Amino acid sequence: MNDLKNQSLANRLKFAFAGLSYAIAAERSVRTHLMCLVGVVVVLAYLRPAPVWWALVLVISCAVIAAELFNTAVERLADQLQPDLHPQIRIIKDCAAAAVLVLSAGALCVAAALAVSLWGAH
Repeated sequence: MNDLKNQSLANRLKFAFAGLSYAIAAERSVRTHLMCLVGVVVVLAYLRPAPVWWALVLVISCAVIAAELFNTAVERLADQLQPDLHPQIRIIKDCAAAAVLVLSAGALCVAAALAVSLWGAH
């Protein structure tokens, strides 16, 4: 049995927060998305949309941040496995970055739908 897989919840949370802390310190894009999340929460508090909008906006915002974290993990792993420039590693990194782009575009679509919903109601 792998003892590393069956650690306490406290230890697993410690590892997760260590990863988040690393990404915040090392990745400008993670910091940017977190600042956007703070801004989004402020805007939601001001606009006071229906709870379903809070849920949609927060879920897509967290998904973007999660994609950034996966992107960071993939980049670090790829760099560890192949420190030199390699065309296949470039494709892997580009695809991971594209996942963030796709989710970010989805987040903008949610924001646009919220704007239409709020301004259409007035």
